[in-house]
Amino acid sequence: MIERQKPRSKAAPAPQFLVSDDELRLIDIALHEDIGSGDWTTRWVVPARTRATARVVAKAEGIIAGLSIASSVFLRIDPRVEIISSLKDGSTVTEGDVVFTIKGPARTILSGERTALNFLQRLSGIATATRRYVDAVAGTDAKILDTRKTTPGWRSLEKSAVKAGGGENHRIGLFDMVLIKENHIAIAGGVAEAIKRVRDANTKSLQVEVEARNKDELRAALEAGCDIVLLDNMDVQGIRECVRLVKQRNGQVKTEASGNMTLERVRSVAETGVDFISVGALTHSVTALDLSLLMQV
Repeated sequence: MIERQKPRSKAAPAPQFLVSDDELRLIDIALHEDIGSGDWTTRWVVPARTRATARVVAKAEGIIAGLSIASSVFLRIDPRVEIISSLKDGSTVTEGDVVFTIKGPARTILSGERTALNFLQRLSGIATATRRYVDAVAGTDAKILDTRKTTPGWRSLEKSAVKAGGGENHRIGLFDMVLIKENHIAIAGGVAEAIKRVRDANTKSLQVEVEARNKDELRAALEAGCDIVLLDNMDVQGIRECVRLVKQRNGQVKTEASGNMTLERVRSVAETGVDFISVGALTHSVTALDLSLLMQV
C-alpha cells in the first residue's frame, strides 16, 4: 500500500518511493530534457496556486512496473504532491483501473506528466511482455531470463520490470558473471582454450557460461568444465538433443537456450527440458503499456 505523502525537501523523494542515486540522476536528466528552460505552456495557462487531482489510468490489460520512479518524478519537481495507490510493481491491471492518484499543484502534475508516463509505460510494457512468456512456459521447469539488451542507463529499471513480470535476471553486466561467446572463442582459438584462460584467471570465482553453436562446441565446453552452456540459435530438435547430451555427461551443468525466442515457439523450447530461456525482446523491442493521465481541477 502506497500511503499519502508528506512534504519533504526537494533533495529526495519520500521514503516509500525509494530510488537509487543513479535513478534520481536519470529523473533529473529526463526532466531537463523535457522541461528545459521552462514549461511555458503550463506557466502561461495555469495559475500558480491552482491545485488539481489526476489519476493515471490503464487503457489496456497488463502488469504494472515502475511505480517508484514514476511517482518520484512528481516528487522531484515539488515535494508537496501526494501520491496515493493500492498497487505495487507486479500488480495486474485491466482497462479503466486507476494505477495511482496525484494530488497537488496543477503545474507540477502537468510538467511531470510525460516524463512519469514514459517511465511507467515502458517499464509496465516490459513486465507485461515478461508475464506472457512466463505464462507460456508454465508447467515446465524452464525459467525466463532477460539479457543485456537494455536501454542505456535504464538497466536496473528494466531488469526490475522483468522481475515484476515473473522473469529472472541474467547477469547484470559484464562484471558479475563470465559468458564466453563466439567472438571470445574465435580470438582464443577454440572453446577449450577460452575456458582454460578463464579458469586460470578466475580468482573471483565467477560462474562460467559458454556459448555453444553445435554439438562439437558443446562437447568441448563440457570437457573443459563450465557451469552453464548457452545453446545459441538452435532449432527445437537441436536443443532437445543438446539438453539430453548435457544430462548424460554432467547433470550439474545448466542449460540455457537463446536466439529467436518468440511467444509462438517458447513453449516448445521449454518442453525440451532446458533450464533457462533468455529473451532479448523483453527489453529491446517491447511495446509500452497504454496508460493515460486524467486531470480534475
